[in-house]
Amino acid sequence: MLPKIAVIGAGTMGGALIKGLLREALIDPRDLIAVDPWEERRAYLKAQYNVETSADNAAAARQAEIVFLSVKPQVMHMVFADLRGVIRPEMLVFSIAAGVPVSKIQRGLEVQSVIRAMPNTPAQIGQGITVWTATPAVSEQQRAHALTILRALGEEVYVEDEHYLDMATALSGTGPAYIYLFMEAMVDAGVHLGFSRHVAEKLVFHTVIGSANSARQSGLHLAALRNQVTSPGGTTAEALYHLDKGGFRTVLSRAIWAAFVRSEALGRDE
Repeated sequence: MLPKIAVIGAGTMGGALIKGLLREALIDPRDLIAVDPWEERRAYLKAQYNVETSADNAAAARQAEIVFLSVKPQVMHMVFADLRGVIRPEMLVFSIAAGVPVSKIQRGLEVQSVIRAMPNTPAQIGQGITVWTATPAVSEQQRAHALTILRALGEEVYVEDEHYLDMATALSGTGPAYIYLFMEAMVDAGVHLGFSRHVAEKLVFHTVIGSANSARQSGLHLAALRNQVTSPGGTTAEALYHLDKGGFRTVLSRAIWAAFVRSEALGRDE
């Protein structure tokens, strides 16, 4: 079982962590403290998961062995102010704040044992993917705890170079938004063709889920899979021609690059 964890920022991702750990029975509910400034959110978490809740970052951290930071990077400086001097040397700080580098966390909290990770929102149903790294001061036991936490959210990829975290932020962390936008556009096109929205959504959801699962299981290059459904002079070839003509690949690549640049910039902002 995991030791006591204070989840600072129990919003979407903090809530996903709480849900995942309890779903997998990896921690006693009494060993989770959900910290959130909103009374309504605290009441929901208390009623839903029977965990301790608080609006006081420092008070919660004092009781914990692992402090999980799930806050917006723009407010991290306020969290640092609350927690500075509270974090004990033997504690582990686990951050999923986009763009906030390990060095800034270490300076802000005067702590050496830090894990920085970038999960994504499918973690809410245990099907996320997280890229993570750890400082040399993180003990083997703390690494084991980190793996337990991450595997409750889905798959995980460890990297030695923290630079990959900003790349992951742009690709997989932000990635669900690209997929949702693409799906939304497909549904709208289906409605334009004449389907009801309900039917269009069902067709698109199953097309995306089935295609992703098929690609993962096939082991083939994505281009090979695309070629399998593209007959010369056929409907798919016509559709793909217009996607390329409209700059689909270029626009998507530029969007991901822009997210990467923004993630790096967040790390520099004070």
